[in-house]
Amino acid sequence: MPLNEPDFTIGIEEEYLLVDRDSLALAPAPDGLMEACQAELGNQISPEYLSCQIEIGTKVCRTIGEAREDLKQLRSTVARVAGQYNLMPIAASCHPFGDWRQQHHTKKERYDGLRRDLGWVVRRMLICGMHVHVGISDADMRIDLMNQLRYFLPHLLALSCSSPFWQGEDTGLASHRLSIFDNLPRTGLPPQLDSWAQYQRSIEALTSIGVIEDSSKIWWDLRPSSRFPTLESRICDVSPRLEHALTLAALTQALTRMLWRLATRNQRWRIYDRFLIEENRWRAQRYGTTEGMIDFGQRALVPFDQLAEELIELLAEDGEALQSMAEIAAIQDILATGTSAERQRAVFNGVRAAGGDQDAALRGVVEHLVDEFHADL
Repeated sequence: MPLNEPDFTIGIEEEYLLVDRDSLALAPAPDGLMEACQAELGNQISPEYLSCQIEIGTKVCRTIGEAREDLKQLRSTVARVAGQYNLMPIAASCHPFGDWRQQHHTKKERYDGLRRDLGWVVRRMLICGMHVHVGISDADMRIDLMNQLRYFLPHLLALSCSSPFWQGEDTGLASHRLSIFDNLPRTGLPPQLDSWAQYQRSIEALTSIGVIEDSSKIWWDLRPSSRFPTLESRICDVSPRLEHALTLAALTQALTRMLWRLATRNQRWRIYDRFLIEENRWRAQRYGTTEGMIDFGQRALVPFDQLAEELIELLAEDGEALQSMAEIAAIQDILATGTSAERQRAVFNGVRAAGGDQDAALRGVVEHLVDEFHADL
């Protein structure tokens, strides 16, 4: 292997919703909760845009095993401290019956600015996501790998879907979060770029006239991080289960390494038109893993279980190098148990079939999400 192999370090950021233990409704973080969490976790935890949200971030980890221990500690601490305030966290991208009109944004200069600049659109951002950073020190390599990794973003989204309900209704989508987030400017799939210099010129074109302050206001599904020498995937819904979150992180890390490995052999992944990748992105948003994806090489719809087998085989060398083969193979567990969107719907339908009304069924979904948050801790 060449001497300039990237570190492929990994960092995971997750956003959680806080719910009242009794009503299961969304609840704002009370005075003292954030301070108590920060006393134990430092800057690994912070408030999010809405006061009912909380964000965590792992340290820079060399392996998925390291990330597991850190993420478990973060989730456990948030759950324990929230419990002292009669609250519970859930890791789902939308609360099943929460109403954005009843939520208030966190008083912070950055969030005040977002409210001012984005108006009504940002008020509806009652959504949570998961971001995965992969360490790549060479800036031009980040751009080259970003161009190729776009192809796999719909696959990652499909496996992560956890937002089928919105304001008490089944949206018919596996990831309603994306339909809300896409209302913001500068979102969606990243454009194809020729170089880091081109990316910098594009950012400068907006910052120089004051449209945005810096590249942190670029919210693409995949972007060069504005703070770290990483490629940051932002496509995924947040996962209720810790182990499923780790599988998604392991896939992101291994896919990035696989594309770099191809380059060392004078190969690369074919660059498909953004229009085509967006069709798979929509299929993931609508169906999750249940209806398959388009294989543009075969020009055919391929069932997701077949795609999963192909991914596991494709990433075998990288999973071994990164010590993450077990997590990568756990794609099969997500398919066997269903995505979170499927599991939430199963709980809802089970309560209704047993005679419960709409409200009881929605509360049952929240209880299920609370249980899943704690399942792997």
